[in-house]
Amino acid sequence: MSDEDSGSDQRSWLERFSLAITGEPSSRSDLIELLRSAEQRDLLDAEALSIIEGALSVSDMQAREIMIPKSQMIVVRLDMSPKEFLPLVIESGHSRFPVLGEKPDDIVGILLAKDLLSLANQERKSKFSMRDLLRPCTAIPESKRLNVLLEEFRATRNHMAVVFDEYGIVSGIVTIEDVLEQIVGDIEDEFDFGDEEFIMKLADDDYTVKALTPIDEFNEAFGSDFSDKEFDTIGGVVTHHFGYIPKRDESVDVEGFKFKVLNSDKRSIRLLQLTPPAE
Repeated sequence: MSDEDSGSDQRSWLERFSLAITGEPSSRSDLIELLRSAEQRDLLDAEALSIIEGALSVSDMQAREIMIPKSQMIVVRLDMSPKEFLPLVIESGHSRFPVLGEKPDDIVGILLAKDLLSLANQERKSKFSMRDLLRPCTAIPESKRLNVLLEEFRATRNHMAVVFDEYGIVSGIVTIEDVLEQIVGDIEDEFDFGDEEFIMKLADDDYTVKALTPIDEFNEAFGSDFSDKEFDTIGGVVTHHFGYIPKRDESVDVEGFKFKVLNSDKRSIRLLQLTPPAE
């Protein structure tokens, strides 16, 4: 296709899109309604519409809504030796770790897993100094808007920020991936579920369960008898029992099954931690 033809196609698409929009939107809700109308007319695909809606919602969201809470943070201490912290780094599979100083809320920097590769050399391991490897820590308030935070991530090339409350106490952490997932949906890496996996066994008889797990598959795995007449997925069942879209760390008991929300946004639950009933 020539550049001329490509330009013609682009103009045609824009013209058709303009024809689909009658009048200028006066509010964000009007804009979203017009975009959804364009999607229904095949002028905008569903994935693009979802990304646009996610990008619009990010400007209304704050760090506290998506942060990984302090209770789930994996940190290392400044006074740890490689023998003490390397098993933790390897087991977690994370790429960045907040480093604590002498006090619980004294985050002295960020340790990158890739900076530890030099420890494969025994001579360097004996001369190890964690302080020499620390990267600067980006500190943000819980109220930080996600669109502003994303711009700061891009400008500073940092991928993690530590969230503090109004009293200067650590609330949690937010990564650039957490922000981007609000726009484009889940970003899987080598430590995520496979495409066909819905349930993953954890220690202590707990499980991580995708909210999109079909109810019949959930019932088969856990011997439960949830009905699939009203909902297709276990996420639908859990959301129904909450009565609203829950936030991270909220829990609910459903017929003896304890569900804890690990990941969600304003539109849906994404990931759950499950504790089945005791046998």
